[in-house]
Amino acid sequence: MIYVAGRPFSLDSTMDFGRVERVTIQQMLNSPEMFSYPSVNEFRFEINIRKNIMESAKEMNESQVTFTIFESAYCNPTYWDLTNAGGFLLRPGVRPSDAIVDIYRNGSLYGFECATAIIIIFYQAILKSVGRRHFDSIFQNLYLYSWHTDPDLQLHIFNSNRFLPGDVVYFNNPDYHPNTPWYRGVNAVVLSDGSFFGHGVGIVTAEQMIEFLNSERSPGSMQPAYLANLITRISPATLLILTLQSHRNFYKKQKNVIHHNHCSISSFVYQFYLDNHND
Repeated sequence: MIYVAGRPFSLDSTMDFGRVERVTIQQMLNSPEMFSYPSVNEFRFEINIRKNIMESAKEMNESQVTFTIFESAYCNPTYWDLTNAGGFLLRPGVRPSDAIVDIYRNGSLYGFECATAIIIIFYQAILKSVGRRHFDSIFQNLYLYSWHTDPDLQLHIFNSNRFLPGDVVYFNNPDYHPNTPWYRGVNAVVLSDGSFFGHGVGIVTAEQMIEFLNSERSPGSMQPAYLANLITRISPATLLILTLQSHRNFYKKQKNVIHHNHCSISSFVYQFYLDNHND
């Protein structure tokens, strides 16, 4: 169920949404979960960022990046410093947007595991959604390591057996082989056709993902891999701030408290945001 500006939303055939966006919206309409947006701007932004998450996942699949464990991680030293933990720390003087784009452009220079892949996909989707200037102003000190994110990129993680295109789900492999602990599970982006992208596996169906993980189980294991009821999204608070950044001139005219998916920002915090983003 979707509410926009306090009213139920219906997918009119005249609306200028593409096929992927329409599939996403229809699944949201069919979901028992309630999605509420103060205006069409916030609604369109979330639909667009979900589309960009899926596009970024497909682009990573087509890139030459390699799946590897933290101990063997590597990156382009022009843009990143490799830490002892296997993380990528943005080099001084490098534009964050340039560094994220380089991962896709020069993928053969990068190797990382699947959690880091998801965070990179999120950053790339945000970059596509807000543009280079806004991205660089928000994410100035990037550090890519597992689920570590910039303080301005908060994640919403919850349990549910209902997921949407652009969500991230987890395929769990509880009896993974001790020689390959990195196959204890796969974080995967849900695509609009019902398939999943998991770094190191590719774009596959749920059945194919489970079959792959089952091939990496301990000998004699009786517990098969499965799709867990765990969903990760960019948080509503982050989406709201990003929408404000994208439509800042419009929101300068608004003074009231803004609610989005059960998350609110007070007029004080909102005014602080405007006062400190007046470029």
